Amino acid sequence: MSKFAELSIFFPFWNEAENLERVIEKTIPVAEKVADKWEIIMVDDGSSDSTLQIMQKLSAKDNRLIAVSHDKNRGYGAALKTGFEKARYEYIVFNDGDGQFDFSEITKFMDKIDRADVVIGYRKTRHDHPFRHVLMNLLKIWDYIFFGFRFKDIDCGFKLFKRQAIQRIIPLSSEGAMITTEILARAKKANLNILETEVHHYPRLYGDQSGGNLRVILRAVKESLLLWKDLNFNHARN
Repeated sequence: MSKFAELSIFFPFWNEAENLERVIEKTIPVAEKVADKWEIIMVDDGSSDSTLQIMQKLSAKDNRLIAVSHDKNRGYGAALKTGFEKARYEYIVFNDGDGQFDFSEITKFMDKIDRADVVIGYRKTRHDHPFRHVLMNLLKIWDYIFFGFRFKDIDCGFKLFKRQAIQRIIPLSSEGAMITTEILARAKKANLNILETEVHHYPRLYGDQSGGNLRVILRAVKESLLLWKDLNFNHARN
């Protein structure tokens, strides 16, 4: 694919005041290059810093920049669900709002989307706390046991979808970190074609990560078990 006719881009933000403006400013020229029509949806997940105010300032300058906010912090999954709900265009991509990915690598996803329903990134080299590497490997084992799939990097925050693929996996239920597992598990159950592509990963310059937080981990375990039950015993779905 040489160019998208239309593309929805969204970023989940939680207390990313120091990263947000830089992330959006770097994304806009890429969006102009790869899509005839585009929008950038900024999802504030109940931040306690000035994230929302910065989003609103940017949105006021360009109606293609859309600010959406949760009244309280609900979780990474909730932010992704809101992004999917607000996205209007035929192709939908999300990218984490902490600046650890280079959005210009969307071209790698474009090279594969004609042959897939979903294209997911995997980090060539991870630049985060070693404990998160351990969690990633445990997640791979967990997801293989419970959901029967293997991917190089399940929770990479850079994924591209055709709209009809999203329509086949919603509604999504996870509000926390297990959302990426749910997306892939429901896509697998719907027999969607998923391809992977390598992306670079950069160290976080500002702010803190929450993925290694015990509360986040326990919530993910609970959501994973509920997802397994739903996929195996709720016959009303896919």
